[in-house]
Amino acid sequence: MKTLITDKMADEAVKVLEDAGHAITYQEMDAETLLKEISHYDALMVRSRTKATKEIVEAGAKGSLKVIGRAGIGVDNIDIKTAASLGIKVVNAPTGATVSVAELAIGHMLSLSRYLTVADATMKKGEWAKKKLKGTELHGKTLGLIGCGNIGRQTACFAQAFSMRVIGYDPYISKEDMEKDNIKKVDELESLVRQSDVISMHIPHIEKTHHIMNEEMFSLMKPTAFLINCARGGTVDEHALYHAVKEKKIAGAALDVFEKEPPGDTDLLHLPNIVLTPHIGANTKEGQIRAGTICAEQVDKALKGETPDHWVNKSMMV
Repeated sequence: MKTLITDKMADEAVKVLEDAGHAITYQEMDAETLLKEISHYDALMVRSRTKATKEIVEAGAKGSLKVIGRAGIGVDNIDIKTAASLGIKVVNAPTGATVSVAELAIGHMLSLSRYLTVADATMKKGEWAKKKLKGTELHGKTLGLIGCGNIGRQTACFAQAFSMRVIGYDPYISKEDMEKDNIKKVDELESLVRQSDVISMHIPHIEKTHHIMNEEMFSLMKPTAFLINCARGGTVDEHALYHAVKEKKIAGAALDVFEKEPPGDTDLLHLPNIVLTPHIGANTKEGQIRAGTICAEQVDKALKGETPDHWVNKSMMV
């Protein structure tokens, strides 16, 4: 079996496929090149850079393409519906980056609550801004999770080490399941927004979640509250967020993801109480190894005719 890997991948992931007897082509390709080459492969393995568009999936289907693997959780860069209609499995690695992303979310909470980026910037300018940097503790505060999947639950676990109270909004997870992780289920998003001292987002970007945090939601937040988004761009209305922070309707925000990546010269760059990172949530050595090896194992299963554990478009193919 021939597998094409078009994004940077952990060596350990490549070895999984090589040990299973797959012939590997490991080469970054632009869309035009991939469109020409994809029909020669049984499997395509990507991260977030490569876009497996409708045209690319269809071109693969004209050849021998059987499976597309995403070394990570989000599959918004893959046309999973077209793949399903053509009998091509899409698999991913939903647990690979769980710890990495959850740790970054906690890091952003600490950064905002203790003005770490401002403190660093002023020190490097030769300033001693101690009196201006009176922060707040996470201890005893309420963390509101929008999305309580693997990453949301791991974030809750870490937050509870700071003695935070954790509430969660997720229509797809039961009250009983949330209680297993000491998360109190909240049925209405508006209620969670009103109660939370920190809101952390852990949801995909789909039609239902587009701008789920918008001007209306920001108006319901406490003026002392923070917003953290280490999930997906497009779930936050960035224009509304800028005005909410600038007008002190909320205390600050931290974003690792953006509607447009890279975001360019966005207004968000110009507010000191907005912390920005360049989509690094899953970008740890450990996370990349886990995501890559899990994805490789799923690709191997699919090519062997076995049922993958993380088969994203399974329901669309039945």
